[in-house]
Amino acid sequence: MKRLLISLILILSTFLLAQVENDLLPVNKAFIFKAEVVNNKILLNWKIKKNYFLYKEKIKIYADFSAQLGNAKFPKTKIRNDEFFGKIGIYRDNTIVVVPILKGGAKSILLTVNYQGCSDLGVCYPPITKSVVLDISSIHSTSLDNNSFNLLSQATNKVQSLVKNSIPTSNKPLSVDNAFKFSVVAINNNTLLAKWDIHQEYYLYHNKFLFDIKGATFGNIVISKGKIKDDKFLGKIEVHKDALEVEIPLTDINTKSITLIIKYQGCWEGGVCFSPQEKTINIMLPSQTNNPKINALSKKKSIYTPNIVQIELNETDQITALFQQENILLVLASFFGFGLLLSLTPCVFPMIPILSGIIVGQKEEVSTKKALIMSIVFVLSMSIAYSIVGVFAGYFGENLQVLFQDPWVLSIFSLIFVTLAFSMFGYYEIQLPTSLQEKITKINNDQKGGHLISVAIMGFLSALIIGPCVTPPLAGALIYIGQTGDALLGGISLFIMSLGMGSLLIIVGAGVSKLPKADGWMESIKYIFGILMLAIAIYLLDRIISPLTSLILWAMLITISPIAMGALNTQINTSKPWQRIFKALGLIILGYGILLWILVARGGGDMLQPLSSWRSSNIEIESDHLKFKQIKSISDLEQVLIQTKNNNQIVMLDFYANWCTSCKELELFIFSNTHVVNEMSDVIALQADVTENNINDKALMKRFNIVGPPAILFFKNGIENRSQRIIGEINTQNFLSRLNKIK
Repeated sequence: MKRLLISLILILSTFLLAQVENDLLPVNKAFIFKAEVVNNKILLNWKIKKNYFLYKEKIKIYADFSAQLGNAKFPKTKIRNDEFFGKIGIYRDNTIVVVPILKGGAKSILLTVNYQGCSDLGVCYPPITKSVVLDISSIHSTSLDNNSFNLLSQATNKVQSLVKNSIPTSNKPLSVDNAFKFSVVAINNNTLLAKWDIHQEYYLYHNKFLFDIKGATFGNIVISKGKIKDDKFLGKIEVHKDALEVEIPLTDINTKSITLIIKYQGCWEGGVCFSPQEKTINIMLPSQTNNPKINALSKKKSIYTPNIVQIELNETDQITALFQQENILLVLASFFGFGLLLSLTPCVFPMIPILSGIIVGQKEEVSTKKALIMSIVFVLSMSIAYSIVGVFAGYFGENLQVLFQDPWVLSIFSLIFVTLAFSMFGYYEIQLPTSLQEKITKINNDQKGGHLISVAIMGFLSALIIGPCVTPPLAGALIYIGQTGDALLGGISLFIMSLGMGSLLIIVGAGVSKLPKADGWMESIKYIFGILMLAIAIYLLDRIISPLTSLILWAMLITISPIAMGALNTQINTSKPWQRIFKALGLIILGYGILLWILVARGGGDMLQPLSSWRSSNIEIESDHLKFKQIKSISDLEQVLIQTKNNNQIVMLDFYANWCTSCKELELFIFSNTHVVNEMSDVIALQADVTENNINDKALMKRFNIVGPPAILFFKNGIENRSQRIIGEINTQNFLSRLNKIK
């Protein structure tokens, strides 16, 4: 175990050093922001690190109503040919935006600045919001000349805007979020203000707005009257251009934190309409406000009564909504319960032989107390790993577990398990050089717990490498972190969930110490755990080798193991009942291994159903699996959705990866099920293989806030039915139930 410790440290150090060069800076270090008042102007200063940049169009500036701001003056941008946004202006190095203060008189101003930036590595940060209070007590109201000059400036800008709006300036549409920049702020404790900054050449339909809310009810929602457009498909219809502001009055408020859901739809003058958009925003209402009510809508108004709908949430969104509860203990208790339910899934089950093997492999006899301590250390380090992965993914949209699915990482870790297995078979003992033994012995003696460092390292790495699972609780926590930036509650919830997942490991680890040591029983136990270590090595290699090679390895393990354990040895004493049962089990396993070799001779097959390939018709076998059309990018998906937009056609999108064990279970038990295949006969089945985790894969997952596979999305008329979204594993009955709800 001591040699294993050093090997693991060296491997981890090598991997981390290889990753350091590509590590992203924290967002506050990549973009150092500062705001100050100088000569009746607000200077917004960004110091942008090398190899990072800010989008000009993502910079938005808001202020409270204690001062009136002029038009912000932006420096000249550099044009970047962005993969997603086309040609777009960006800033690098040091950037200063000047905002004139047109009207003073107040002591301070609350300024809110939104911005977003990216790394040249191809990873973008979530939108960032900074709020600062600036002292403007020395600024007085501007003179009439300055106001007159400002009016002239505004008039000039308006004329320029009209000219620009009359001439199309682009030959392809923007992304929907750039075309309609949306935000919501709380004006006071019972009124919200929703804003749409509509890009030139784009417009929003007046009759496509839909509002829903949790934690309160609506008063009458007022929308300004739009312009009449002669739409070639819909005839004369009311639309909104340039900018739109909507006051949302609230009544019957029963919580400080409410969830607002708004749907809207718009188009590009160039002839492209976007699919309906849905925004879910969590808003913390102020307890009180001294701000006067804003007359944000100066145009003629019409009363618009929203359609209040009850939106069915999928499991992931329900868990995300759970975070909105004010009872933190309820949230944490729920996540511990989720962890208990996940304790027998592929995320955790492979770790049972790892922890048990570590305890059994100790030279000296392990007491129950010592085994319990080792198990707790293993689970705690595993929980820390899951929490770090969750917070990192929530902030940056990058799943650390995916980084550890590289072939060389899996190969080295598999080799470590093979080394451990042969150590348990008694071929050698893992030892360190004398100098290192002395150092680690001193550390272990100081711990008074024995080998805890190696146990902690193995627990941490196992969480990253063995079980890269995406489940509804994990996805819900990551969505919450990404939307609110509350890494504390999200991270603690994932830590508590991991403790629930590890509760079974603690019980098993403590129970292993109770195994009898006499009559050669412990030697047999070591052989069994050695075999399980080899099984884990093959389990890891499954993700990077061909199915036939994997089948050969499993057949070798399952046939050689019972023979090595003496299943065919007539000299072994079978006088005791447990010895006879043990030998019988060995013969059964050997028989199963022979069936696997028959599959190998036939060129492959399902090792869980080795006789299924003996059916008479190979054509029947081939038809029992859903036929997927592979897509590689967002544009591939959009082409299919546009074609099915108005014909009630259902489209299913499956996110898959070779290293995702849950994905393979879906392939085996869901997409190979005859009833599922028949029910999906009129459904277009798409599959996105994100094994490589390249730029296109990340963009496609980010488009739908997918943390990682498995995930199944359903679309009808080009619009996702989010309530039926599937994250993680699912059984056949529930899959068919969700499919029928969409039909």
